[in-house]
Amino acid sequence: MANTLTGLIDYIYQSADVVSREMVGMIPSVYINGVAEQTAVNQEITYDVVPTMTAEDTVPGATPPELSDQAVGTGTMQLTKSKTVRFYWSGEDEAGLGTKRTAIENNKFAQAFRTLTNQIEADLAALYMHASRAYGTPGTTPFGVAGDFTDAAQAVRILKDNGAPTSDIQLVINTAAGTNIIGKQARADIIGASVATLQQQGVLLDIAGAKIRESAQIRNVAKGTGAAYQINNAAGYAAGAIDLALDTGSGTVNAGDVVTFNGDLNKYVVGAALSGGSLALNAPGLVQALADDAVMAIGNSYAANMCFDRSAIHLLARLPKVPEGGDQADDEMIMIDPVSGLPFRVALYRGYMANQFAIQMAWGVKAVKPAHISLLLG
Repeated sequence: MANTLTGLIDYIYQSADVVSREMVGMIPSVYINGVAEQTAVNQEITYDVVPTMTAEDTVPGATPPELSDQAVGTGTMQLTKSKTVRFYWSGEDEAGLGTKRTAIENNKFAQAFRTLTNQIEADLAALYMHASRAYGTPGTTPFGVAGDFTDAAQAVRILKDNGAPTSDIQLVINTAAGTNIIGKQARADIIGASVATLQQQGVLLDIAGAKIRESAQIRNVAKGTGAAYQINNAAGYAAGAIDLALDTGSGTVNAGDVVTFNGDLNKYVVGAALSGGSLALNAPGLVQALADDAVMAIGNSYAANMCFDRSAIHLLARLPKVPEGGDQADDEMIMIDPVSGLPFRVALYRGYMANQFAIQMAWGVKAVKPAHISLLLG
């Protein structure tokens, strides 16, 4: 067992190897939940979900009205992954590399951070299928018209209509949409003094009340094959309905598909795939009532740019737990990844004629409030 270093010593290490790092936009945009410190991997964390409440007429009387019970619901989240990236040096490796070992070792750490960060970022981006509704044209990159920020405003509008807080809205887009912002919106007559920040530094704007970041992990979603499905409920469905019965059509309707209904311009995100003649939309469900036999159409495949209130998506992240008294690590430290801002455990394990490094992180993700998440289709 040996690292393959032959051929690198005399040539490649004469120049600095810059480790690639993809754009990370989801991690700094979501709520990082510190409860993870008190839980084990795969142990459920329960949180309260307060239901909607109703108003009633205020009627004077000799005594207060009778108390009425209200059931407070719960949701769960958990740390689902604990990952390690490892590399080692033998004494012969170190002898062969000499003074060049430090530079290579630094890049190995950077690659380890890259690997773990990209996995966390991808898990967060995969929560697109929990969004409430969507705006935009599948296959058309947003922000394609200079000076027109309607795409961002409409994605934010969905959150406003759903009652989401507006103080910390995030919009995470792919690099194609980011290129449009940088290339088409960076004009002094459009954005004024901030043009220098955008043109010279590539820092994206705050638009329509949303802080915009780019992510390399934004999902490209392939649509289901379903067609010609219709509402199958003689009484129709009222606004707010989530579970819908369908008939007539054929093909698949997948979680994450964006669907529309005849007579309703809203684009809904499917939360649970069609099964047994029924599917579920994500909360808060239908914006307007639907009649029986209303035809459902599935939108085309799309890029799932995500708009959300920070508190709607949680990242549980912590260092992996070692037993009381420690494990066999000879040394360990916490290192902060400068790209994602996340801390990682870095441990040194001394073995026979070789030293091994382990870079570690445990995490889990959860869309805790679908009503406060929307999609900007691209």
